[in-house]
Amino acid sequence: MAMSVVCFLARWTLFALGLGVFGAFAPVRADVGMVGEPVSLCIARAAPGERAADLFAGRIPVDCHKPQRDFGPGDFWLISSPVRRTGEIALRSGSVWQERRTVYALYADGVIVSKVSDGRAATRSLQLGALFLDRLPARGAPLVRVAWKVEGSANLRGIVNGPRLATIRESGWSNLFVAAIYAAFAGMCVALLIHHLALWTAMRHRFQLAYCAMVAVLLGYAFSSSGALAWVFPGIENNDRLRLNYVGLGLAVAAAMLFARSFFEPRVFRGWLGAASWAATIAALMSAVAYALLAPWQIHLLDKLFVLSFLLMISFVPLLLWKAWRERSNYLWVFMLAWGAPVLFAALRIGNNLGLIAWSFWIDHSTMLSMCVEALLSSVGITYRIRLISRERDEARAQELAARALADLDPLTGLLNRRAFLRQAIGREGTQTLFVIDLDHFKVVNETIGHDGGDEVLRVFARGLRAAVADGGLVARFGGEEFAIVMPHERAIDPDALLARLRAERMPFDLTVTSSIGVCSGPLASESDWKHLYRRGDRALYEAKAEGRDRVRRGVLRAA
Repeated sequence: MAMSVVCFLARWTLFALGLGVFGAFAPVRADVGMVGEPVSLCIARAAPGERAADLFAGRIPVDCHKPQRDFGPGDFWLISSPVRRTGEIALRSGSVWQERRTVYALYADGVIVSKVSDGRAATRSLQLGALFLDRLPARGAPLVRVAWKVEGSANLRGIVNGPRLATIRESGWSNLFVAAIYAAFAGMCVALLIHHLALWTAMRHRFQLAYCAMVAVLLGYAFSSSGALAWVFPGIENNDRLRLNYVGLGLAVAAAMLFARSFFEPRVFRGWLGAASWAATIAALMSAVAYALLAPWQIHLLDKLFVLSFLLMISFVPLLLWKAWRERSNYLWVFMLAWGAPVLFAALRIGNNLGLIAWSFWIDHSTMLSMCVEALLSSVGITYRIRLISRERDEARAQELAARALADLDPLTGLLNRRAFLRQAIGREGTQTLFVIDLDHFKVVNETIGHDGGDEVLRVFARGLRAAVADGGLVARFGGEEFAIVMPHERAIDPDALLARLRAERMPFDLTVTSSIGVCSGPLASESDWKHLYRRGDRALYEAKAEGRDRVRRGVLRAA
C-alpha cells in the first residue's frame, strides 16, 4: 500500500511542478489567462446626463495617469486608447464587484454599439477563470475605440481589471487552457478525497478527516472562484458569487487550521498557541461571513477586515513553527514544505489587496494554485505520519508482546508461571496427562551450596524438563521447587524415563539431586477438571514422597 501511495503522489507532484513551470514561463510570452492585446484606460467619474458619444468626442475630461483604486467607489466612465481591430472581437476583463456595466464599441464609420450587463447578465458573460467576455460584433468598418460605463463599482481591486481585445479563437483557446487547469485541480481533489477517505475507513485517524474536509472546501472554493458556478447556475448574480468566494476562502483557512491542529502532536497546540489558533480561525470566518451578509455596506472596511484576518493567519504560522521546533515535533519539516507555497501566495494576494502589487490573472487565482501544492504536499505529510504511526504501533506491539511474555514467564527458570500455565492448560481437548514434580530435600541443597547455588540447581532442573517435553506439552514452575507438565495422554513421556533423565543432569558442585513425580490423567476442559486432576496428581506426589522419594507414583486414570 505504501508503494502505491508514493507512486500516486509522485505522479501528481510531477504534474503540479510541470504546471508551475508552465505558469512561470507563460507571462514571458503572454498572460495565458488573459490572451489578446492589452488595453490602457483613461477614467472619469460619471455624472447624470452624460453619454458615450460625449466621451468619444472628448467632451468629458478623463484622467489617464491616476491609478484606478485611487478613484474610490462610485460610477465611472472608462475609455480605451485608440485601437484598430477587424472581425468579431472578444473583450475580456477580470470579474469585479459592480451593479451594472455597459460596454460601448466605436467603429471607424462613427457607429456606436452598446451592450448592457446587470448582475445576472454579468454572470452569463462569465468565462472560466472568472473573466467577463463581451462579444463586439464584426462590421464593415474596423473597431477604433472601446468604452465602459460602470455603475455601483466597489473598486476594491480596480474598476475594470486587465482589459484585453482578443479574437474569438484566442478566447476559446484561453477558456480551454483554464478549463484544463481547473479540471486537473478538481480531479486531483476528488482522487485525494477518495484515497484518504478509504485510508480513514481502515485507520480512523482524526487528521485524515480534517484533511478530507480541507480538500472538499478547496474544491468548493475552486468551483465558485473559477466561474464554473456561473455556468451551472446562470441565474445567480455575479456579486453573490463573489460573496460565496469570500465564504469559501474563509472556510478553506479554517479547514487548513483544523488540519494543522489535528496533524501535529497535541503538545504543540497546548496552551496559548491553541487559543491563538482558534482566535485566528474565528476571525477569518467572521470576517468572511460579515462580508457575505453586509456588502456592499461598508464594503471597503469589510474587505480590509478580511485581509487583516489573513495577515493574522500568516503571522500565526511562524509562531506555530517555533512552537513545533521547541516541542521537537516529528512533522515540522513536512509542515514547512507543504505550507510554504500557500503562505507565499497568500502574501502576494494580500499585497494585491492592499494595492502594493498590480492585479494579475495568476495572482487572482494564486489561492487555487497554492492550495493545489499544499494539498499534494500535505498528502505526502499524511503518508509520512501514517508511516511513523505504523512504526510506533509495531514497536508498541513488540513491547506489549515482550511484556506479556515476561508476565507469563518465571523470571528464574524461564518456564511458564502458574497463571500462564493454567490459562493455556485449561480447555485442552481430549485426555491429558499431568506430571507434578518436586525436588527432594531442596532445603538441604540450599543449606549446602547457598541460595545462589540453589537457584542454579533450579535453572538446570528446568532446562532438563524443557528438553524432555516434546511439542504440544506445557512446562511450568509452580513455585519454590515444585514443577508441573501437561501433555496429551497419547503422547505423554514415560515418567520413569523422565525421572532417570533428571537424575542424570549435572548439577553445580557435582551435587546429586533427585526428585519425586506424581502422574495422573484425565480431562482438562474446565477449571473443575483441573482441580480434580491436580488433586490426584498432588496425592500421587505425596505418596512418592512418603515411600522414600526419588520415584514415580500414578493416580487413577479418569475417563475424558
